[in-house]
This record gives sequence, C-alpha cells and structure tokens, in this order.
Amino acid sequence: LGAGYSLEETLREMDYEKPSGNVDVEDVAAALEKPHSQQTFTFVHGDKQLEEMLNAPLEKWRIFLHPSQNKLKRMHANGPVRVLGGAGTGKTVVAMHRAKWLAENVLQGDNEKILFTTFTLNLATDIRENLRTLCGVDLMRRIEVTHIDGWVRNFLSQNGYNYTIVFDERLDEIWKLALAEAPAEPALDEEFYRAEWTDVIQAQGISDLAGYVRASRVGRGRSLSRSQRMVLWPVFEEYRAMLQERRWKELTDATRDARLIMEKKGRILPYRCVIIDEAQDMSAEMFRLARAMIPPEIAEQGNDLFLVGDAHQRIYGHKVVLGQCGVNIRGRGKRLRVNSRTTEETRRWAVALLEGRPFDDLDGESDTLKGYKSLMHGEDPKVQSCDSFEEEVRAVLEVVKGLEAGGQSLADICVCARTNALVDTWKGALGAHGVSTHVIKRSSGDERKRPGIRLATMHRVKGLEFDCVLLVDINEGIVPLEKALVKDNPHELEQSELRERSLLHVAATRAKKALWVFTSGSPSPFLQLV
Repeated sequence: LGAGYSLEETLREMDYEKPSGNVDVEDVAAALEKPHSQQTFTFVHGDKQLEEMLNAPLEKWRIFLHPSQNKLKRMHANGPVRVLGGAGTGKTVVAMHRAKWLAENVLQGDNEKILFTTFTLNLATDIRENLRTLCGVDLMRRIEVTHIDGWVRNFLSQNGYNYTIVFDERLDEIWKLALAEAPAEPALDEEFYRAEWTDVIQAQGISDLAGYVRASRVGRGRSLSRSQRMVLWPVFEEYRAMLQERRWKELTDATRDARLIMEKKGRILPYRCVIIDEAQDMSAEMFRLARAMIPPEIAEQGNDLFLVGDAHQRIYGHKVVLGQCGVNIRGRGKRLRVNSRTTEETRRWAVALLEGRPFDDLDGESDTLKGYKSLMHGEDPKVQSCDSFEEEVRAVLEVVKGLEAGGQSLADICVCARTNALVDTWKGALGAHGVSTHVIKRSSGDERKRPGIRLATMHRVKGLEFDCVLLVDINEGIVPLEKALVKDNPHELEQSELRERSLLHVAATRAKKALWVFTSGSPSPFLQLV
C-alpha cells in the first residue's frame, strides 16, 4: 500500500484469502500453511533437518525456491507468460523450477523436449549446471539449455545453411562502403544509419523500400519524410547487397532465416515448451523465432512460452513489443518484487542509478521498480576515491586482505571492471602482489572450484553473484564508456547512456553481502546520483 498499489492489488499479491467462519488463533500449524506465512516462515522437522539446511552447499541455495514463487512454477497458463522482476528477485531460479515442473507434468511422449535459452554462453553454462543439480540426469535429457546465438548457428548448420554469421567488427568496412551511397541531404552520420538499420529495418523485418516508407520510427528522435526515406534507402540496399556478395549474414537475418526454414518444413523440432531467460536482451526476431518453434495446434494446449526479464537490466540495446512479435501475454504478466540476493542498502544504491529514467515492460508499456525491496540488511556500499591507479590498487588490496583475514573465500570476491583491457590490467596488478586470480571469460561459466579472486567485465558478471563485489576504475570516460556513447544524435545518446547506467546497476547488484566502488582520477558522473 505504501508503494502506491491499490488494496485489491495488495491483497492479490499477498495471496490473501478471506477466512470462512471463525478462525482459531491458537492453531499455529494451520497458520503456517497459509501462502503469506510461508513467505516468512518454514517448519523445520527436527535438528537434523535444520543442520542439513544450514550446511547445504551454495549450489543448493542457488536453486532454492521461495514459497512466494511456487505459484509461478506450477501455474497452468493458457498462453505465453511474462515474469518481470528487479535484480536478485529470483527470475532465473523460477524459470529453472518451471522447466522441471513442465518436464514432469506437461511433456508427453519420449520425444517432446523443453528448450531453455538465454542471451549469452556464460549464463547458459551456469543455468545448465544448476538445472543438473535440480533435475538429475534423467530429467535433464528432456531439457535442452543453450544460448540463443548457439542455437541459431546449430540449427542452420544442420539445415545446409551456407552463410557465415558475422558481428559488428567485421561489418565496419561494409558500412563505410555502403555510405558512399548516402545523399548530401539529409546529412546524417554513420551512427544514425546503423541505428536506423538495427532499430527500424531489422527490428521490423523490412526488405524493400515500400516497407521502409511505411515503417514506424517511434522513439528514433528525428522524423524522416517519405521523400527523405526514399533517398536514404539506397544505403541500406547497398549494405545488404554487399553482405550477400560475401555470403555473410547478421545474427538478426540468420535468426529470421531459421524461422523461415521452420515455417517451410513444418514441425521439425521436438519442443513442447520454450523458456527464455534475460528476455530484455532478446531481439524482436528472436521472439518471432521462439513463437515459431511451437506449432499453433501445440501452443493451443497452453504452457508454451515462459519469459523472464527486466528492462532495468537491458545492456544489449534491444527493445521490443512482445505483442508485435506474435507473443500475446495479455492477462499473464507476473511480477517478482522481493530481492533475495543483495542487501537493502546495496539495492537502494543500485536503483538510485536508474531513478527518473524511462523503462518498458517488454510489451510497449512503462515499467517501474515500485515495491521492489530486499529483506536482508548490511553496511552501505563504500565509495573510495583515489588520486592515482597505484593508490587504487593499494586500496583494493587492503580490502581483499581484510576480507581474507575475516575468513572470506577469495573465490567469492569479484573485482569487476568496464572493459576486457581493464580486466587484464587488474590481473597483472593483483598478480604482481601475489594475489591469485581467475578471469571469468565469455567461453565458460564461473567455475567456482578454481582458486583465486574472480576478475570479470561488467557484461560477463550478468547472471552471477558473489559475496563481495569490488567495482574498479569507475572513472569519467570509462563509466559511461566514452566510445559506447552515440553523441551525434540526442535520442541515441540518451539510449546509449541508459544502457551504461543499466550496466553499472547490473554489476552492483551481483553483490550479496558487500559492495565497494573505487575510482582514480575523476569519478564517474554516475556516482553523483547515489
């Protein structure tokens, strides 16, 4: 109620049931069976069970499902479900339990499977390991876990696709050649053309001039008349022709091609259900692909798509409207509000980075973190400004030494920086002082059994968590990263800055117990907000 929800919404969130008849206020056992009670209490049957719970390994606690999330795990849905929630609210954990429940209760026949997909290889690796702990070997045979890029590559390879999927670095030269077709008026820079291609043409699957002239450009920050679009189109046409000449495809085009192959061949996939984690980072074409994976006659039976995400953690720039991708979530939008990872103090610090900025609910409406809270408390995040990099290194070493002396495992401390180059620099600096380190890379999971402090970029820690997080070099020009900001277009500048804010928010919310923020030289302007 204090967060602004109506009484009806509040009672629904609390699973409140109006009692019938007299209530025995002495019947504690009956009270503990109520859903709202189970959000706070659990009944422990003896000392042995309590000891087993307290001594359970991290892997068990990482897949523990809070009673307030149980209804999402086992709900019967007559269509796609979207679950929103701030960092640490257990969206991925719910999705994993949902996968297990679907495998046990919905799959029919030995050939049906569940696809569990997410945006990056790191997250897919971590989810696969946790699902093995949760499900066991036999059930895991019915659950396929992969990142979306890898799935598209494998599917196309199996279907005789003879194009190479390429990413930004290899496309720079082609863009420069295509821009030779750019008109003198309107005078637009390369960043504008590339954003127009990604956010309008690719996002809406446009293949010809007629489609571009009709296309919606809401949110692009600059209007273009019909005649202006006509003179811009040759640039995009030339760019696509040069891709074709080299037998290259962008991921978006390859994803579309995969969908078209499926639609042409009919039901060639074994999937009964698709679960998408980190949905805020998926492109429109990826959602169209997921929708096409399950034929209409199967989707009509319900429990077909389950999506979890949070636009406040969008760090890869894709903004979609699910309804425009054939994914109708009307009446099946759910929300998680209790952060079970970070302390309330860290949550407040991280949320302050985003306050006053617009975010969406993945379906065209606005979203807020109203009612989002943590139940745990700890010390306020510590921000330490240093005059030089050398002083910053000494400050970090002092914190690490104190944590280690207090019994903190080095493997649960993460030093997090904005770029790979900075991670390499910190690896050398810490190594020079005899500190063991392990770099979390794109090609693997966290590998918690390996010794040493974890080192990672802000992108790589997405989906992971650590007792202690040390954010380093949070300096002007680095956070936000200068080259990541698109300054020639006001709208693009706003969006790129918002992604940088979300990236810092994501990195900060990896901390379970304590957060330190270090700067050297001029601090990041973002730190003025917290």
